[in-house]
Amino acid sequence: MTGSAPPSLPSPPPSPHLLRPRALKPGDLVVIAALSGPLPAAYEPNVEQTAVVLERMGFRVRRAPLLEAGRHHWWSAATPAEIAGELNGLLRDPEVRAIVASDGGQTALGYLDLIDVEAIRADPKPILGYSDISLLHLVLHARTGLVGFHADMAVPGFGGHWQSVSVARRAELEGLYTRLLTGTEAIGALPASPSWECWRPGRAEGRLIGGVINRIVLAQATRFALPLERFDGAVLFWEEMGGHASYVWSYLQVMRHSGILDRISGMVVGVPREIGGLEPGASPTLREIVLDVLGDRDIPVLGNVDVGHAGPNLPMPVGIRVGLDARRRRLSLLEPAVGPHATTGPSIEHGS
Repeated sequence: MTGSAPPSLPSPPPSPHLLRPRALKPGDLVVIAALSGPLPAAYEPNVEQTAVVLERMGFRVRRAPLLEAGRHHWWSAATPAEIAGELNGLLRDPEVRAIVASDGGQTALGYLDLIDVEAIRADPKPILGYSDISLLHLVLHARTGLVGFHADMAVPGFGGHWQSVSVARRAELEGLYTRLLTGTEAIGALPASPSWECWRPGRAEGRLIGGVINRIVLAQATRFALPLERFDGAVLFWEEMGGHASYVWSYLQVMRHSGILDRISGMVVGVPREIGGLEPGASPTLREIVLDVLGDRDIPVLGNVDVGHAGPNLPMPVGIRVGLDARRRRLSLLEPAVGPHATTGPSIEHGS
């Protein structure tokens, strides 16, 4: 058999330290970028409204060139190589202090191996987004220790769901996100909603790890997966949109078989959206599915939290320590997600 041998995969690096981006300051530049799916012309107003929200928080806003209404390659904003090239340029640009994804999609898997991780280590920046962007948070956290911001993005978030809530709720979210990005003190308890439910009582404290559930499973199937020991004592959060209830059960079973569920100390489940088989009155419920797979693992579970596709997102900074009290329906960020403004180097800490 002829042909060149496939390249060997590098040995996995040791568990990285926690890498916090530098805190933003008023007037810092935030760039909205197409990190996955395209921008349909109908959602151009959402991007414009996102700029208004971010400017109200005190930041300057710019759009990356690939974020152009109607531009696309297949189901993506551009080819994976083009998206990676633009992202790398933003990571290397010292003027850019944060990157907000325009939307999710189906593209991040195509460029996970093209990201300039050395640029991230040299100048870590907040990257905000959820859905497909979960892959970036998980993989970059695995490779560099970067704190990922599972948080709202432009089209379905700042420019979408945020515009349909009350003025008071929008002001609360703006204040929360501003503190998240600019403050170097722990935020503490996140604002709870009436939807939150205690599915299994208990208390836990650990590193926050998670994202959309299908992307967690996909990320763990790549060579950039989080080592299993990174789940030791972690609080796992997840959400899902689309598909069927049986898929969620299957994803949880994959995490059971892989050993993840045996290692975590607690679980936070986001509000599901458009999942077949979870209609009102249907059986099993999402709570029943989760508890079925967990079995006798006695860990606290907090359900129906404002995380994911169903509405405005409470930020979930991947990698930082949180406190969970399911009975009291309380989730607290025990550490800041960003580090000091100092320009002497990124904020790097020993992580667990």
